[in-house]
Amino acid sequence: MSSFKWHRPSGLCFIATVLSLPATAQTLTLDSLERMALTTNPAIAQAAADTRAAAARTRQATLYPNPTIGVSGAGSSEWGGFAEQRILTAGKRGLDRSIAETDRTAAAAMEQTARQRVLNTVRALYYQALGDQQLVKLRTDMLALARKTAAISSELGNIGQLDRPDQIAATIEAQRAELNLRMAENARARTWRQLAIAVNQPQLTPAPLQGDLEKPPQLPETLEADTLSQNPQLHAAEILGSRATLATKRAEVEKIPDLMLRAGARYNRDLDLKNGVPTPSGTEALVELSIQIPIFNRNQGAVEAAKAEAERSTLEAARVKLMLRAHWAGVFKEYRDAMQAATAYRDQMIPGAQQAYDLNLASFKQMAATYPSVLMSQKNLFQLQEDYITSLVRAWQSAVELQGLLL
Repeated sequence: MSSFKWHRPSGLCFIATVLSLPATAQTLTLDSLERMALTTNPAIAQAAADTRAAAARTRQATLYPNPTIGVSGAGSSEWGGFAEQRILTAGKRGLDRSIAETDRTAAAAMEQTARQRVLNTVRALYYQALGDQQLVKLRTDMLALARKTAAISSELGNIGQLDRPDQIAATIEAQRAELNLRMAENARARTWRQLAIAVNQPQLTPAPLQGDLEKPPQLPETLEADTLSQNPQLHAAEILGSRATLATKRAEVEKIPDLMLRAGARYNRDLDLKNGVPTPSGTEALVELSIQIPIFNRNQGAVEAAKAEAERSTLEAARVKLMLRAHWAGVFKEYRDAMQAATAYRDQMIPGAQQAYDLNLASFKQMAATYPSVLMSQKNLFQLQEDYITSLVRAWQSAVELQGLLL
């Protein structure tokens, strides 16, 4: 009688065998995919452009108002020139500069947010693709074993040692294994298309990936404090709260009028009697100082609006912090579930399923067990191994989100 057996690789798990790649295969690493994304993803370039624009507005806010020059005259007798300058009061220029600087800082925080989001996406897709790669390898092995089982069942049926229903079941199981392999390949292709979009490389095609899916990072609950303190989204909200406070001060001093200073000279041709002789008045100096009186418009509406916006910005920072804490709780729960499941699969369930399969197979060879019992233990073993891969992918993706500041 022919024999068949699922050989479980040595070590903690079969994953090591799946990771072995042909020496001639060109492999990709997470670092190489991250470099592609940081170089070509338009979201990062857009955020960088926003930061440059904010920096330019900061420079603009430091500039003093331009003076005005002109000529003046009255008929043909008086002609001259003047220069006019607005003199800013109440520290308005300094407040404008501070507001622009907070905008620049907030833009830099949002640029960091965009960068981290892209990296998180690439990392999550990388571990999904790594899991898809291993799932395809596992289902390929499953198909080979199912086909071998179907062939053996046919041989046993030909000699009258296996019933026809069991032969049909073995054939159907081989067909099911082939369908499952096709679906795993489709899932891998989908992940790679998503990865190609994330790194903005449309020509990127599935390739062997280097990585150790079996060792997700061990993350403590105390990481929550670091996540909140470093989260750029929260940082940007706090910065915008400071900006709103500055904007309120700026609105309050807007009612304090600026000074308008004008100075110039003109030549007056009107004749005056000097020592009894008609003589032109000559060159005359002019100095004017004007101020707008805030009687009707004292910027009352803008001040109230700025105060309300400052209150809203303060509450927004508190809202973002609460949202992040709630999100952390959910993601950390998913991470912990996945880690505990992966450990249980690796250390308990897969070894037990392997032992049950080996015992059923040995009994089947000795005609002491039926084929359905072998098939059931085989399917259980493979399903647990698939679940193990799925748990590892979930653990990695949750860790990516936690370490990626929940972006």
